[in-house]
Amino acid sequence: MPPKAKFTKKEVIAAALEMVKECGIEVLTARALGERLGSSARPIFTLFGGMEEIKAEVIAAAKRLYEKYEDEGMSGENAFKGSGTGYIKFAAEQPKLFGLLFMTEIRGVPDHENVLPVIDDYYEKILASVQSEYGFSRQTAHKIYQHMWIYSHGIASLIAMNVCSFSDEAVSEMLNDVGAGIIRKYKAEGKL
Repeated sequence: MPPKAKFTKKEVIAAALEMVKECGIEVLTARALGERLGSSARPIFTLFGGMEEIKAEVIAAAKRLYEKYEDEGMSGENAFKGSGTGYIKFAAEQPKLFGLLFMTEIRGVPDHENVLPVIDDYYEKILASVQSEYGFSRQTAHKIYQHMWIYSHGIASLIAMNVCSFSDEAVSEMLNDVGAGIIRKYKAEGKL
């Protein structure tokens, strides 16, 4: 009979997630995780098949946390702007997790037209919001969201990498200005 685990899978993932929040995924080793749990690494592997499994669980936990930011942002009156706001807030409050989810190399790099469905689980929800709120076609809504996401990602990256900071008011004003400009452009071109 295998030895009884000293801790649960949930406790291991919670400890691993905290480590990554504090210092990034690169510090997540079996030895460091064992030390964090007050143990050697050995008991961890009575619960998990290896570090890759633990890292996958940490990424899943980080995505669940990110979803809370997106849900909060999209619950406001303008889901389109709220999505950008939630994304930027996640970068500000969870910079290491932001880096893990949105600043990590992707194998088989998609072109800029196809990147959003690959990296953003909220893509379809936001696209539907843009379509219903402004009456744009799916193709036009995609282009508008793509512009807005690239802009939001720039702000979020600057914040997450501690290059500069922005107040909530400044972020709101910037997203308003850029969003309004993009929407005006597509309406003026008649690309509904």
